[in-house]
Amino acid sequence: MSTHQNRCRLVLIAPDIADADQLAGILKAALAGGDVATVILAQRKMDEQSFQKACEAAMPVIHAAGAAVLVAGDSRIVGRVRADGLHVEGNAAAVAEAVERYAPGIMVGGGNARDRHTALAIGESQPDYVFFGGLDGDIKPEPHSKNLALAEWWADIIAIPCVLMGGSDPSHALEMAETGAEFIAFGKAVFDTPEEAGRIVAEINAALDEKAPRFDR
Repeated sequence: MSTHQNRCRLVLIAPDIADADQLAGILKAALAGGDVATVILAQRKMDEQSFQKACEAAMPVIHAAGAAVLVAGDSRIVGRVRADGLHVEGNAAAVAEAVERYAPGIMVGGGNARDRHTALAIGESQPDYVFFGGLDGDIKPEPHSKNLALAEWWADIIAIPCVLMGGSDPSHALEMAETGAEFIAFGKAVFDTPEEAGRIVAEINAALDEKAPRFDR
């Protein structure tokens, strides 16, 4: 994930849509709203074949917008569709195994670290990023307070970038950026109203452009 900008960037968690063409259309509309660093395509309950088709349809749309594609799910699909990276939702051992197996050929990151000890254990394997929150953890409007605290602590002392998962309300983007996290992630906040996805992405970027902290590194 590129941190070429001097403020945090947006990561999108793709919605749970099995229809490949529908997913690609919704992602295209969202990405038209402005800067997105990465889109994470999550397998969830999709079977292997359906998920691979969804990834194949989504990837050209995502790449055309200048964003990277991370796959969360069957690691074999990463290679088949030539995704940019693998998102691991397991524990520190799972992240370490994926880093050893796939890096540096592709990006590898993940976590859902619930405490500092776990986060540091994940960081020991030097993943490309550590993720605070769950991909489907946006069940409340606001980001989880524990994830906010973890991201702020991590960003202050660790060089490995972190991704902070938000809630279902995009208005918390600045609060999330103020932790110092390099990336903030939204799923339902952008995609629950598909026809508004592009506008929401544009508004998040406008808020970050105007008021997000700037990195001096």
